[in-house]
Amino acid sequence: MRVLVLAAHPDDETLGVGGTMAHHINRGDEVQVCILTDGVTARHGHTRLQEERAIEACGVLGVDDVVFYGLPDQRLDAMPLIDLIQPIEESVKAFKPDIVYTHFNQDANQDHRTTFHASMVATRPTGGNGVKRVLCYEAASSTEWAAPLAGNVFAANVFVDITTSLAKKLEAMKMYASTHESEVRPYPHPRSFEAIETYAKRHGIVVGYKAAEPFMLVRELISANSQGGNSDANSFYHS
Repeated sequence: MRVLVLAAHPDDETLGVGGTMAHHINRGDEVQVCILTDGVTARHGHTRLQEERAIEACGVLGVDDVVFYGLPDQRLDAMPLIDLIQPIEESVKAFKPDIVYTHFNQDANQDHRTTFHASMVATRPTGGNGVKRVLCYEAASSTEWAAPLAGNVFAANVFVDITTSLAKKLEAMKMYASTHESEVRPYPHPRSFEAIETYAKRHGIVVGYKAAEPFMLVRELISANSQGGNSDANSFYHS
């Protein structure tokens, strides 16, 4: 099974899908991470260090296929949307993922919201792109800060047990503590180690796991040829 993770910035992939990616790798799935922006030029110009830490973080999780688009940080909403759709479409065409993880459409961060809208176009169920499942993930310090208005709340309906991979997620996040400006903040900031662990345990409690990552299912395609709906993409969530 092939898994594509779309992240607006370096660290989003670890915060939102870190434990799940490690679980995919442990199953023998192929995982590619596409990081859309440099993640830092709105603050400083040390982009290379950010890329290095992203590669190291993904490496801790077992992912060695990391693609950087190099788009400007915090400016995706100022670009024509087609300029973001096209590279995502190219990644989908080249990698042929079964599952795509993307940002939540009401995150407080505008890059996250734009990534969601572009990914919905790039993964639309036409042209035989092969994508069977599209899910939104929660990004700490953005998803929970959305305005509490109708339709803005991240309502998880898929949970992945990361009891055995939470330690790897935390270890991966340590890589981002040594960027030019640390992406890890002191507790009680949502990107503190304590908060990341607390979130995982809280989501686990909801579904009877010791730790979990939450997702919102956007689209699922079940082939008539699959056994009881147990396609490769579907089987991950029922293993």
